Amino acid sequence: MTNKSLISITDFSTEEILRILEIAEDFERHPEPHLLDGKVVATLFFEPSTRTRLSFESAANRLGGRVIGFSDPNISSVSKGETLKDTIRIVSNYCDLIVMRHPLEGSCRYASEVATVPVINAGDGAHQHPTQTLLDMYSIKKTQGRLDNINIFMVGDLKYGRTVHSLVQAMSPFNPIFNFISHPKLKMPKEYLDFLDSKHVKYYEHEQFNDIISEADIIYMTRVQRERFQDLMEYEKTKDLYILRNSMLENTKPTMKILHPLPRVNEIAQDVDQNSKAYYFEQALNGVFARQAVISYVLGLKK
Repeated sequence: MTNKSLISITDFSTEEILRILEIAEDFERHPEPHLLDGKVVATLFFEPSTRTRLSFESAANRLGGRVIGFSDPNISSVSKGETLKDTIRIVSNYCDLIVMRHPLEGSCRYASEVATVPVINAGDGAHQHPTQTLLDMYSIKKTQGRLDNINIFMVGDLKYGRTVHSLVQAMSPFNPIFNFISHPKLKMPKEYLDFLDSKHVKYYEHEQFNDIISEADIIYMTRVQRERFQDLMEYEKTKDLYILRNSMLENTKPTMKILHPLPRVNEIAQDVDQNSKAYYFEQALNGVFARQAVISYVLGLKK
């Protein structure tokens, strides 16, 4: 397998996902600082990012690759009116791999169709964020010792949260139980519920979770994303509905871990950071290993 793009988590089979997690574990234990010698990775970020962009760049640098690209489309020829097609075709000439984030759903799929090198989706609108899913799964496996039979609580913005959309699909073969906690206007979209129904995966929808939090193996908190709201009044009404506080964790399982794709605003109180069940900062580090694995896999350097 060489030169395979990753746009949606469904582009990889379950077997490939498990292989990616194995490669990530290998990189964590045994760094390979020269694997990408002579390779160039282009990071094209048409939308602001800190963790995703820097972890991709860190992953490439740690493997010995070189990184080019931009983090602000206003300093690129896009600001002059260049089309996405032309940008991708031109950048393809300068690199071996494109990592792209874009605010429009479907933009990364389109880029993969016109590029002459593999494309990795680093987030496209409210659609998908597949490498976040892989680092989430790596974090779940590291903390729980398994992927199967996990009770996952997803809290907050489930409508626009692309990370939860990808994770629901990727975890479905492992017999999970999902508990979706959100305001009715931020519910998990019907297409993903239909997907779970088709796979006979159990899920439950709630507006509160204080009385059931003790059942969770993983609590996956999400930020209510202001940038996805056209009506700021609606954002103000929903942004503070779900705040995880340290006092709420008293009767949770000893092995339970709290994940968050970050950045957080105030949905996880600062006092949670000192709790041993908080795992979101370690989760961010896991992103480097997972993205090293994805980069090396799509370039055919690891099989």
